[in-house]
Amino acid sequence: MSQFAVLADPVRRRVVEVLADGERTAGEVGEVVMVEFGIGQPAVSNQLRLLRESEIVQARPVGSRRLYSLVPGALDEVAGWVERYARLWPQRLDALETELARGRREARHQEDAE
Repeated sequence: MSQFAVLADPVRRRVVEVLADGERTAGEVGEVVMVEFGIGQPAVSNQLRLLRESEIVQARPVGSRRLYSLVPGALDEVAGWVERYARLWPQRLDALETELARGRREARHQEDAE
C-alpha cells in the first residue's frame, strides 16, 4: 500500500500525528485515537499493524509492551510530493490576499454609498 493510501485514512493520520511527538505505547496511542474516533483498542491495533506493514511506524518491544515510533524518512515520498507543489502556494496566497483586500475595499465603498 502506498504512503498516500495509508495516510488517506483519518485514524492512521492521527496515529502518525501522535507519534510525531515521540515514541508511545499502543495504549497511549489508543487513548487519543479511541476518544477522538470512537473506536476500540482492536481497531487501534489494526491501524498500528497497517502502519507497521507499510513501514511508516516501527515497534520496539520493551518488556511486555511495545513502543511505537515513526520510521525516520518513511514519509519522504509524501514530503517530496508536497514540496513540489508548495512552491506554488506563496503566489496563490498572495493573489488571495489581494482579492480579499479588494473585496474589503469594495464593501467599505458600498457601505459609504448607502
